[in-house]
Parts: sequence; C-alpha cells; structure tokens
Amino acid sequence: MRRFRLARGVSQQDFAHEIEMDRTYYGGVERGERNVSIDNVERIAKGLEVSPWLLLKEPD
Repeated sequence: MRRFRLARGVSQQDFAHEIEMDRTYYGGVERGERNVSIDNVERIAKGLEVSPWLLLKEPD
C-alpha cells in the first residue's frame, strides 16, 4: 500500500482523508499492524487506483 500511495505523492493523512478512513487506522493497516476487512481493502484499492489483489499479494 505504501509503495502505491507514495507513487501518487500523497501523505498518509491526505490519503486517509481522501478515502474517508481514520488516519491512525489506515496507518496501522499500511504497517501491517491492523487487520483489515475486505470492504476496506476495496476502498483503499479504489483510492490507489489498483486492483485489490495487488494489495494482498506478497511484495516483490
């Protein structure tokens, strides 16, 4: 998630606001500290303009 967000040149706070998600929750998800529902994976993917499966696969 971080890689895609940084590619857009957006801070965690601005991105979380854009997708209407609490910044601390989003930050925890991005760091792998929080469990995330499939609905929120879809919301994040839509905001990042990527397919949801890209957020779930192992990093290269």
